[in-house]
Amino acid sequence: MKPAEPKLIESVVAQTDALIRLRRDIHAHPELGFEEKRTADLVATRLAEWGIPTHRGLGTTGVVGIVHGRDGGQCGRALGLRADMDALPMTEANTFAHASQHPGKMHACGHDGHIAMLLAAAQHLARQRDFDGTVYLIFQPAEEGGGGAREMIRDGLFERFPMEAVFGMHNWPGLKPGTLAISPGPVMASSNEFDITITGKGGHAAMPHTGTDPVPIACQIVQAFQTIITRNKKPIEAAVISVTMVHAGEANNVIPDSCRLQGTARAFTFETLDLVERRMREIAEGICAAMGATCAFGFHRNYPPTINTAYEAAFCRRVMADIVGEASVLAQEPVMAAEDFSFMLQQRPGAFCFIANGDGAHRSQFGAGHDTGACTLHNARYDFNDALIPLGATYWIRLAQAWLGHKPPARDGSAARWPRPAKSGRTCGRT
Repeated sequence: MKPAEPKLIESVVAQTDALIRLRRDIHAHPELGFEEKRTADLVATRLAEWGIPTHRGLGTTGVVGIVHGRDGGQCGRALGLRADMDALPMTEANTFAHASQHPGKMHACGHDGHIAMLLAAAQHLARQRDFDGTVYLIFQPAEEGGGGAREMIRDGLFERFPMEAVFGMHNWPGLKPGTLAISPGPVMASSNEFDITITGKGGHAAMPHTGTDPVPIACQIVQAFQTIITRNKKPIEAAVISVTMVHAGEANNVIPDSCRLQGTARAFTFETLDLVERRMREIAEGICAAMGATCAFGFHRNYPPTINTAYEAAFCRRVMADIVGEASVLAQEPVMAAEDFSFMLQQRPGAFCFIANGDGAHRSQFGAGHDTGACTLHNARYDFNDALIPLGATYWIRLAQAWLGHKPPARDGSAARWPRPAKSGRTCGRT
């Protein structure tokens, strides 16, 4: 079946060229986590131009815009739409005109495009206000390892801007442009780091019996960790343990005193993660004890798994299908990458979806050499596909309109979780 033509909002399509220029300007001026001052200034300035009140400083550089509907937000209904703003600490390999002007900093994950899509939606919502309730526009810092979502929450995001549900979106290379993907349940994994120091007794490499060599002990630990994946957890539960750094020794004829192992562990559920951490500690400490060494075991939990609530994921899917047709709404294959939108989903119902970024062919418009090389996330030749901007903005707009135009379900057997109508007596949910 041939995919249907997407039903894009004409006013957004008309602004496409301006939005592309804005996106490329952001791409050319990347800023790392908690340093997004120029980006935040740009966002706040555009929102102010469109008559959208803003609040700044949550999570250091975060921006929250407030768009009330035709009722002035009096009915008390609200949802949040989130875009991340930070770049990655890497040098861009592209040479097109909007390539990064700051060596060692690059928008290699498409956050520049995420900003452009949400700003496009903000402009339309502020001009039309064809809904009752409130849309909170969340421009978040420091997704790339800084936990900016967590910091915005700590600064009172959900207390200052009460919302029923929160939604996020990320571009996804490899999927055909014009498609969207959404599923309930875990869609991205938790991100965790481990740091293990094995301390033995150094000595001459020609006389290993006089010391306790930490290197073969480390090798046994690395190998034994994989038995957690294959023999301790349930086969249907996904998890990954990757030792990515091994540091030991300074000379080829000296047995070192210690060996350090570092890496990452990933899982989709807290139960599996608890098992992985417990067994890693038991194995590391047990092998060290058996071999006459000591073990300093560290395990740090960074981002929790990103878990879409079922009702909100199904709701998003219906909105997507109305825009692009059922054939272009895909099941969202879970991935072991992590996303700090997960912190927001721990606080409110919601869903995190993927919008297809294509295979990188869109770079050919910039001339010879720009249609080659990987265009995957966190790659030095990545670039956001500007053709996504009208579709992503249309999705945000239709989602906000649809959510505020329906009656949400009660939670935990009670409707008390949802904001009550204001004293004016106006109610949301009309079409």
